[in-house]
Amino acid sequence: MTAPEGRGIGGTDNTFRILHVSTGNVCRSPITERLTRHALSDRLGDPPPGYAGGTPIGGVIVESAGTWGHEGAPMEANAELVLADFGADASGFVGRELLDEHVIRADLVLTATRDHRAQVISMGHSAGLRTFTLKEFTRLVRAIDPATLPDPMSDGVVDRARALVRAAAALRGWLLAPTAEADEVNDPYGAPITFFRSIGDEIQQALDPVVTALTGVPTRR
Repeated sequence: MTAPEGRGIGGTDNTFRILHVSTGNVCRSPITERLTRHALSDRLGDPPPGYAGGTPIGGVIVESAGTWGHEGAPMEANAELVLADFGADASGFVGRELLDEHVIRADLVLTATRDHRAQVISMGHSAGLRTFTLKEFTRLVRAIDPATLPDPMSDGVVDRARALVRAAAALRGWLLAPTAEADEVNDPYGAPITFFRSIGDEIQQALDPVVTALTGVPTRR
């Protein structure tokens, strides 16, 4: 079987694909996937609620998978409750095991932990420069001057997103985390809803500056 064409930060088509990765793909990565979609829709205004997962929002496609993914499994009920707290859509979710093709096609891979990041990078496909933990990427994005990125209105969100990934990759060796744990999102699997909600808040806070940087549009409060 012919492998799918690689994407990466040098992609040439008019979409930008974000892949969120955790362990089972039933808690953290589904929450992150759907909160990212919700934030993109809030800023860019399309598509309407209930859209298919592969539908680009401003040219951005958001997906998720798990390194030990429960293929075909539904999202955890507490994860759905967390998404409801934020007004995000949890419907139609189906768990996936992380495959080579997911990594090959992704322009940006955001993982829950450093172990997930290492597993993605170990798959090859030149994934190192486009794979970060979510919190690591947030930390790097905060250090990037938005004025150095392409204008989303004239150049498009996709060009801006690709430039953002390149800039973050260039900063990685220079801007280190205060602690190793600072770049990680803990697993809420099997925990009560209170812990799920704390993880949801943590993910939301990490995503907000990322989506703002990607789109050039601040959140609508």
